[in-house]
Amino acid sequence: MSRNQPHQESPRPRAFAVTDRSGEPLSIVADVWGPNDGRPVLLIHGGGQTRHSWAGTARALAARGWQAIAYDQRGHGQSGRSPSADYEPVRFAQDLAEIAAQLDAAPVVVGASLGGIAAMVAEGELAPGSLAALVLVDITPRMERAGVDRIVGFMLDRAEAGFESLDEAADAVAAYQPHRRRPENHDGLRKNLRLDDDGRWRWHWDPALFTSPTGLGAVPGPATGRLDEAAAKVTVPTLLVRGKLSDLVSEETARHFLEIVPHAEFVDVTDAGHMVAGDQNDRFSDAVLEFLARV
Repeated sequence: MSRNQPHQESPRPRAFAVTDRSGEPLSIVADVWGPNDGRPVLLIHGGGQTRHSWAGTARALAARGWQAIAYDQRGHGQSGRSPSADYEPVRFAQDLAEIAAQLDAAPVVVGASLGGIAAMVAEGELAPGSLAALVLVDITPRMERAGVDRIVGFMLDRAEAGFESLDEAADAVAAYQPHRRRPENHDGLRKNLRLDDDGRWRWHWDPALFTSPTGLGAVPGPATGRLDEAAAKVTVPTLLVRGKLSDLVSEETARHFLEIVPHAEFVDVTDAGHMVAGDQNDRFSDAVLEFLARV
């Protein structure tokens, strides 16, 4: 058992309601660890992931008295799919602002990739003061194009065809992440896939995330200038955690972020790529806990 997992607390279910472009409410499914009166920490996954990617960090936070809340973003996992295929990046930030308003206290947000973009836009542009602190996981306003293309290419490669088996999916992940040891079982992978009626396994997210005219594929992200402006307005304590092997956030883009957010702290995690929490969960969780203990 990891040193950051002193016990195996089972998470409690929770649901939030957010608004779709159509005006219809969407249900956002979450898992909650830790005391109900603990200061809330929202854990927001990246595009194509689910809330289950945060289990190790959530348990570590709960063990220190925090209330850790990991949720499936719209169109992902068990959360609702947008009937209007409303998946512009800013929409995920609006969801975050709505969820934060439903909590008893301003939450700390730990956001990976798309989740980090949502955090920057929510705090710096849409709802300043709604968040208590930010931990941005391998994401900055400026991203390396090659890294973005590689991530999107992997996600779309088998989005429609799916996989014949979990073994086949595991082989694809291992080829995409050669620096990470192939898991001995498929328990973690199973939570990011769904078994469809045709007997094939497909990623647990709405294909419209990329195929919709208002999706991530058609709208790669808020313009760099807009993200720069949002980040520059963030005044709450901020930590940037970069995977040293990342091809999305380079040393140059990290330096740029630290220039426009001069109060931000920075941690470079050795032997970790873009999926920092999954690659080196102990080191990642330690960095987050040390940051929160200070701020």
